[in-house]
Amino acid sequence: MTVNEILDELENLVVDAKHLLFTNKSIIEETDLVRLVEDLRNELPLELERAAKIMEEKKDILDAANAEAAKIVEQSKAYALKLTDESAVALQAQEKAKTIMEQTQAQEKEIMEKTMQNSQQLRDDADQYANQVFDHLITNVGNALQVVQQAKEELNQDKEEK
Repeated sequence: MTVNEILDELENLVVDAKHLLFTNKSIIEETDLVRLVEDLRNELPLELERAAKIMEEKKDILDAANAEAAKIVEQSKAYALKLTDESAVALQAQEKAKTIMEQTQAQEKEIMEKTMQNSQQLRDDADQYANQVFDHLITNVGNALQVVQQAKEELNQDKEEK
């Protein structure tokens, strides 16, 4: 089950819970709540692992792009050396090599910037998502605790009145 499915089920558990008469309080089965919290506890590490794998894949793509850029640079240098040997084309070859080098460096810089931005965005999104899940869980567990405490107090009041 995914984290979203678990949260949906947790929400349904609260919404579908039996209501106490004349109150806005609900009774939730403790075992169901504990099971969902345990499922969430088991699923969150998997979600974080998936995010880590995505970041690793981005790193691999960037490494491959850098290797390709280095290969292009080396090919450009070799090509430029070959053309330098020919006197009539020497100037043209040097200019072309310089242009290729500048383009390659610009592309490499652009790829690095985009990768850094995407990586930071992934981290920020993962942190934000985890915080939302925890906030939602804290609210639901807090509400469930209030319902249980209210039920206990009402039971004790009924007992004292008898």
